[in-house]
Amino acid sequence: MTPAWRHLLRTWRLETSSPRTPKTCPSPSLGAFWRSVTKLGLHTKPRMPPCDFTPERYQSMPYSRVLEVTKEHLSPELVYFPDPLLLHQGHMQWLFDHEGNRYLDFFSGIVTVSVGHCHPKVNAAAQKQLGRLWHTSALFFHPPIHEYAEKLSALLPEPLKVIFLLNSGSEANDLAMLMARAHSKNTDIISFRGAYHGSSSYTLGLSNVGQFKMTLPSGVGCQSTMCPDVFRGPWGGSHCRDSPVQTIRKCSCAPDGCQAKDQYIEQFKDTLSTCVGKSIAGFFAEPIQGVNGVVQYPKGFLKEAFQLVRERGGVCIADEVQTGFGRLGSHFWGFQTHGVLPDIVTMAKGIGNGFPMAAVVTTPEIAKSLAKCVLHFNTFGGNPMACAIGSAVLEVIKEEKLQENSQEVGTYLLLKLAKLRDELEIIGDVRGKGLMIGIEMVKDKTSRQPLPREEVSQIHEDCRQMGLIIGRGGLFSQTFRIAPSLCITKPEVDFAVAVFRAAVSQHMERRAK
Repeated sequence: MTPAWRHLLRTWRLETSSPRTPKTCPSPSLGAFWRSVTKLGLHTKPRMPPCDFTPERYQSMPYSRVLEVTKEHLSPELVYFPDPLLLHQGHMQWLFDHEGNRYLDFFSGIVTVSVGHCHPKVNAAAQKQLGRLWHTSALFFHPPIHEYAEKLSALLPEPLKVIFLLNSGSEANDLAMLMARAHSKNTDIISFRGAYHGSSSYTLGLSNVGQFKMTLPSGVGCQSTMCPDVFRGPWGGSHCRDSPVQTIRKCSCAPDGCQAKDQYIEQFKDTLSTCVGKSIAGFFAEPIQGVNGVVQYPKGFLKEAFQLVRERGGVCIADEVQTGFGRLGSHFWGFQTHGVLPDIVTMAKGIGNGFPMAAVVTTPEIAKSLAKCVLHFNTFGGNPMACAIGSAVLEVIKEEKLQENSQEVGTYLLLKLAKLRDELEIIGDVRGKGLMIGIEMVKDKTSRQPLPREEVSQIHEDCRQMGLIIGRGGLFSQTFRIAPSLCITKPEVDFAVAVFRAAVSQHMERRAK
């Protein structure tokens, strides 16, 4: 960021923000400010859509003290932005920081806030249960767990009807690994390179993203296989993905065929022949990879891969932690978009709209296999609070037609971003389905080499400065991840696209200079 740009942004914050008077609409002085920015060769700040919510005044720890406590007492973690956001309050698709600045949340707490921050119906359910019963443990019955089990099981096809309730995606995938091994009586489990399935001592073996790999032994019996990435991988074309937007790569395939899929299946067969035993425990797959930058596989790949795994005695696990609960629009579950039926489904994140909650759903046969090997117990899994909130989330998705909204608004957003990709050289790929979208940044479309991390970070920061929060992903942190709450509207999409266009165009101007 240039000194002039920093000065102007500081001036704007001083003129339009006050800790004592949180702003929900742009200040009248904003227009003059941004006209002065334009004169310096930068772009006019897009106008933020209105919001009828006013946050409370922030009265907690000073920002400087927050930084000190973080450094002295909190475990080191990945934090976005040079000056980390101190978030104070949320309302549906909006977030407010400690100074009262408003942001459109297009990442929803890492694909977690499914129906909106502090959704009124979910809040009411939580408050009602909070005054009635917090915790019992699994040793006792309580109505919320049975009510939730009925609602969730009704959304899954036969024979996926046995539910294990837990607290996080890592816990869920950890248990699914145990189930696969107990049922198959085998050890080897396969996952894609670029996959993320958690950070427990077991699931670290399944997670094949460099920063999550340890130099010490972990995840014994886990093997990785090539990710069938039709944009960055060796094979890909213009008909591969189940998405309104295809890659810029060309191919000679007919619309109903995919040579890339066939090539990636050969690689999968090679893994089965060379890296694992003759019999295996299972295969984990996200219907769309999340942490790796919203990577989609060729149509038909998972169906063939599942068949090959079952021929080796393994079970097939769909990790729906990020893709489930209507996020992909056309279907409630991501595995349904591939035309497959897994043996085990894991879920978390959007299941509780941000409340710690997760689940593993499997068949009666696999559940019995687990019971023969071990008594599974989880102190907090399925607690009354989580189940009441989980039920409210399911009701909101249905009543407010949020799956349908994800399909309509997500497709609208994808098509607008595809036009942006065609206009701007450093946007290499736009992909996704519903409201799970990736924008991969490149040096140029010919080489498809990743845009350097520091350049992606500058675009990321510029989006934040204009009021838009988006995520990051990919092996080189080169992909922007878009996953707002499912309540997002088209005017908010228009604002987000305008901000992203301004940030990328501004960066390209800087590069040219």
